[in-house]
Amino acid sequence: MYTPETPVIPRPHYLDALNRWRDSAGLVKVITGVRRCGKSSLLQLFRQQLLADGVPEASVVCLNFESLAWSEIDSHQALNAYVEQRTYPEGRRYILLDEVQLVPQWERAVNSLRLDQRNDIYLTGSNARLLTSQLASLLSGRYVQIEVFPLSFAEIWALRPSAPEASAATVFNEYLTAGGLPGQFLLPNAASTRTQYIDGVLSTIIAKDIVAKQQVRDVDALQKILRFLSANVGNLISVKGISDYMTSAGRRIAADTVDNYLRLLEEAYLFYRARREDLKDKTVMKTNDKFYLVDLGFRQVTAGPGASDVGRSLENVVYFELRRRYPNVSVGKLGATEVDFVAFDPSTGPAYFQVAQTMADDATRERELRPLQALRDSYPKTILSLDEVIRPDYAGIRHENVIEWLTN
Repeated sequence: MYTPETPVIPRPHYLDALNRWRDSAGLVKVITGVRRCGKSSLLQLFRQQLLADGVPEASVVCLNFESLAWSEIDSHQALNAYVEQRTYPEGRRYILLDEVQLVPQWERAVNSLRLDQRNDIYLTGSNARLLTSQLASLLSGRYVQIEVFPLSFAEIWALRPSAPEASAATVFNEYLTAGGLPGQFLLPNAASTRTQYIDGVLSTIIAKDIVAKQQVRDVDALQKILRFLSANVGNLISVKGISDYMTSAGRRIAADTVDNYLRLLEEAYLFYRARREDLKDKTVMKTNDKFYLVDLGFRQVTAGPGASDVGRSLENVVYFELRRRYPNVSVGKLGATEVDFVAFDPSTGPAYFQVAQTMADDATRERELRPLQALRDSYPKTILSLDEVIRPDYAGIRHENVIEWLTN
C-alpha cells in the first residue's frame, strides 16, 4: 500500500509487463510515455525488484540522463565505454537507461550493447521519435514497446486508505478534473497546488519536448491548436476544420502547418489519435479522426472552465483504459451511426463499447443502443455509463457502471 512516505507509487501493471519481457536479451525494451507519467519511477521499481530477486547490485546499471550526475556521458562512444568498462559478476547484466534520447547518437551504443547476449537493455523516452529514429532501422524489429500512461482510476483508488472517507464517485469526479499525473499525489492535497504542478508539467512539455527540439516558430498557433484539441476531445477532427477554426479566430494558418503541429503533439504523447474504421468494409477511413488527451489535468489548464463537460471527459477516460487493456483501439463507423470504440485483441477478436453519461431517459438509451444493435456479429458489446445499473442486459448488450468497470 502506498503512503505519503513512499518515494515511488507502485505500478504493478507495468512492472508485470517488464517482467514478461525480462531476460529476453535479444529484445530491447522501450518504455514510452508523456513526460512525468512515471517512466523513471517504473525503472526504479524494476531495479528494486531485480535486487530483491537476488541480482547482484553490480549487475544493474541504472543511468538517468536528466541528472547532471551523468552529464559526462555526452556521446554514444562515452555511453558504450562506460557500460563496457564496468566490472560485472558472471551472468546476466541489466542496463536501464532513462531518457536516453538526450545522448547524441544513443542508438549506435544501444545496438552495440545489444549484440552481447549477457546484456538485457531497458530504455525510456518522452518522444515518439525515439521509435522513428535510427533505432528502428538499427534494431530491425529487435525491440518491444511498452506504453506507460498516467495513473488510471483503479490505481488512484488503490492509493486510498483501506477505509476511504470519500466514495468512489467523489474520487472519480476529482479524477475527471485533476487527472492522474503521479507527481501530484506527492504534493499537499490542495487544488491550487495540483493545478500549478500540472500547468508546470505541460509548460515543460511544450517548451522542451516540442518547441525547443522541433524549432517551432509559431508558438502561439501551437498553443491555440492545443487548446482546441483539449476542448474537443471525442469530437471528429480534421486538419481543414482546425485550419478554418484558426482563420475564424484571426489566425490564418496553412493546412500543412496544422498537420505538422498535430504530429508534434502526438510525438510528445500529449494526444493520441483514434482512427475511424468502417465496420462494414473493414477499412481505415482517411479523414476525421478523434484525438484524446493523455491526462485530463492538462484539459483543465488548457481548455479552462468549458472543459468541465462530463461526457467528453468520460469518453477520454474510457479510451485510455481500453488502451491499457487492448493492443488496438479505434472508432467504429457503421452507416450513419458510430460505435464509440472498437477494442481489438488478436486472440479474442473485437469488443465494442459505447460511452454515455446516463442511460436514464428513453431517447438517450435508444440512441446509445442503436449502433450496437446494428452489429450482426456475436462479439461482446458494452455500454458504460455513470448510472446505477438496474438492467444489466439489453438482448446481449451489457450495461455496466463505468466506475465499477474501471476498478474491475
